[in-house]
Amino acid sequence: MILTLVIKKGKNGFLIGQLKEMPAVFTQGKTIEEVKENIADALDMYLDDIREQYHPEGDMMQEEELLFT
Repeated sequence: MILTLVIKKGKNGFLIGQLKEMPAVFTQGKTIEEVKENIADALDMYLDDIREQYHPEGDMMQEEELLFT
């Protein structure tokens, strides 16, 4: 899976990073590298939150973690 990180100048010397495909996932940092590191953490937290809220109806046949590279 490929996600697009958009980085813009923020206030007070910070950079703001946001995922184009998932606008709810955003972060900040002082450098581009810091924003890249922080967006990965923000995405992990976002997905963890989604997983916790997921309550499927019906009988689950299988659950499996997939890694998209």
